[in-house]
This record gives sequence, C-alpha cells and structure tokens, in this order.
Amino acid sequence: MGLLSGKRLLVTGVLTDASFGFSVAKLAQEEGAQVVLTGFGRMSLVERIAKRLPEPPPVLELDVTNQEHLNSLATRVGEHLDGLDGVVHSVAFAPQSALGGNFLNTSWEDVATAVHVSTYSMKSLAVACLPLMKEGGSIVGLDFDATVAWPVYDWMGVAKAGLESTSRYLARHLGPQGIRVNLVAAGPVRTMAAKSIPGFQEFEEMWTTRAPLGWDLGDPVPAARACVALLSDWFPATTGEIVHVDGGVHAMGA
Repeated sequence: MGLLSGKRLLVTGVLTDASFGFSVAKLAQEEGAQVVLTGFGRMSLVERIAKRLPEPPPVLELDVTNQEHLNSLATRVGEHLDGLDGVVHSVAFAPQSALGGNFLNTSWEDVATAVHVSTYSMKSLAVACLPLMKEGGSIVGLDFDATVAWPVYDWMGVAKAGLESTSRYLARHLGPQGIRVNLVAAGPVRTMAAKSIPGFQEFEEMWTTRAPLGWDLGDPVPAARACVALLSDWFPATTGEIVHVDGGVHAMGA
C-alpha cells in the first residue's frame, strides 16, 4: 500500500523532467496514484516527457487563462478518471519585463499577465476541478517564499504573494466541501521556469551558503515529496498552510 494508493490526481505544469510537476507525478505514481497531466504550448514535448514516467499518463492541454479550456477541463479529465482526490497547481509565468530588476518600469499589461497566470489561475483551476471533487480532497500549489523582497524576482514575487493569499481564501471557501488547500514553498531549483529569470544565479549563490541543511539546486524531489505528503491522508486537518522546503533559508537572518 502506497501513501497515495487509490488516489486520482491532476498534475499541471509539466514541461520537462526537471519540472516540479514531473517529480510530483513520478512520486505519486510510485505511491499508488492514478495521474493525469496537463501542459501548455509545446504539447509534443510534454507528451514525450510523460512517457518517462513509470506509467505514461494521459496528457491534456490546459491554458489556465483560456476559459474554454477551463470550462471543459472536468469533462476531459473525466474521460480518464471517475473523479479527483487531488490537484497540483504548478503553473507560473511572467514576461521578461516583469523580472530581472525592472520592477519600476514594468507595464500594467505585463504585471496583469504575471498575476493572471501565476495567481488567479489557482482559483480558476480549483473551480474547474470542483465537479470532480465531490468527496473532498487536496489542492497543493508550488510557491516561492513571498514574505520578503528578492533580487530580480520583482513582479513574480508580487504574484507569489497573491498566490499565498489566494490559497488561504480557497482554504476558507472550500473547507466546508472537505477540500484542503496548501502550498509548498520550495527553494530554487534549475527548472525551465527558473532559468528564464534574468539573474537567477543570484539565488544559486546565496541559497547554497545560507541553507543550514544545505541545498541541491538540481533536485526537485524534496519539494515533490512534500506535495505528495499533502496530497495524502496524512494531513487531514491541515489547510491554508505553507510548508517550506528550502533547506531552512526562510528561517535564517542575514
């Protein structure tokens, strides 16, 4: 019996095998879950990466800003699973002008894109999946600690602060339906998303020296394990929480 034996999961945001979503899907399958993946854009790449999982899962296209995609999501997932016990939100994007130290000069249009994709989408995804979560379940999102201002992260940091608040409001509104909503605040890992951040090396240099437990920039598995734990039945009374998986950096002073 695995930790997720019998669980039915939707995992978003898989692009490469370095994606957090890929690691979550892999561990979830190893722990007994049935998984459906979503991707956007380079779907042929997502489908190819999905074949590297222990059991190649169905792959659906999902643009979290496209209402037609969201409206049809429950029906499309329902073709493969008879319900959902868990959803993983691993979606974030900001235009280059919203990153890299350009905070004071970013246009509202680019800020709006970052907030829509990285923040509002968690609510959109939750609502889209509700018809399949009639027995309750767990929604887990990937976060990056938004309690402080980071170099080069700029408007994505603002979007993550919004994500943290969104998760708390979702926890309030979905709790009566037996749905838990939590975030995993992971330290920096060299995913495709991270590599697109100008100046990302500033995180790399700082994190490996400040983390009291040490930190492996190439290993998404610790954060993925936290996601799997939160998707399981081992946290039945935990919601609105942010679990830090960052080697301890969030708790350290200068």
